[in-house]
Amino acid sequence: MARPSQNIDQRLLEAGAQLLPSTGCRGLSARKLAEHAGVNLGMFHYHFRTKDNFIRTLLQQMYEQMFSMLVIKAREGDSALQNLRNAMLVLAHFARTHRAMLVRIASDALAGEQVAVEFLQANLPRHIGVLSGLIADAQREGELVKAPVAQVFSFLAGAVMAPVLLGAALADNIAVPAALGARMEREVLSKKAVEQRVDFALRGLAVADRRLA
Repeated sequence: MARPSQNIDQRLLEAGAQLLPSTGCRGLSARKLAEHAGVNLGMFHYHFRTKDNFIRTLLQQMYEQMFSMLVIKAREGDSALQNLRNAMLVLAHFARTHRAMLVRIASDALAGEQVAVEFLQANLPRHIGVLSGLIADAQREGELVKAPVAQVFSFLAGAVMAPVLLGAALADNIAVPAALGARMEREVLSKKAVEQRVDFALRGLAVADRRLA
């Protein structure tokens, strides 16, 4: 028997990307996905079998696209510090673009949703490992201050990523006044704001005579 069109897979995944930030892992259902995608419920079971398998596929597809770009950009610069900046920008823009999804997955993981916990356990070490290696390279080249790599990474994550997640939680919350939400979008979550924070953080850590222009 011929296999149904792969386009149905993608339609379901696109529906999941739209629904999961609001439903969370627990609230997402195969029926909701099929209705939102405009496909027969049987096609969901044909392609993904279970809801947890669907969520794993959705999150991993999203992550792999980011990770492949992270690896490429981490090798494009003229120096280790420039490579670190490139990688930080990839990760920061990923967080900015998928902020609602990431906030929800983090919340679900803290609530003990196993599929969210497994996703974070499997993937957090991957991009942390890439960035930690770049930090160590920049330190060896005398471009970054000498400090434990975990300390430097924590500083960068706090300076660049934490405002994205906090800003998203405020900007996307209906209880927050519209003016404050708009300000967060403009001054914290915009592309310009994210890139500015990356540069602020790296300049703060750079050896005085090796700082990024």
